[in-house]
Amino acid sequence: MNDEISTPVRNMSLRLSPTPRGARLARLLTAEQLRSWGMPLDPATQIVAELAANAATHGRVSGRDFGLVLYVVGNTLRIEVTDTRGDLQPRPQPLTPEAESGRGLVLVDALADKWGVTPGLSPRKTVWAEIDVSP
Repeated sequence: MNDEISTPVRNMSLRLSPTPRGARLARLLTAEQLRSWGMPLDPATQIVAELAANAATHGRVSGRDFGLVLYVVGNTLRIEVTDTRGDLQPRPQPLTPEAESGRGLVLVDALADKWGVTPGLSPRKTVWAEIDVSP
């Protein structure tokens, strides 16, 4: 008997430079991948933009890339951004009107169904978010 998987596996994995350009490329490539899968772009592209910007800003170590992984399991899109600053754990900051930054994780929290941080092999950590992509 030949048991074949009838559900297509949808995933994407990239390594990008921890720079503003790398963060922008993460968002653009996510948008293209989601289009090819016939999935809505938002809020996934906004979440990727925030997590990639954090990786390029706070998770940056010279000479070390950050990773972006997208995959779909059932009706859930999981976004993972891995950087090499496992010693810096992301935490949403209290919002103040005069703050010029610090809203990224607040946006991720508002847009994602769930999100969190998973430690990786030293010195890595992965910040992940999941969203329901049911039709």
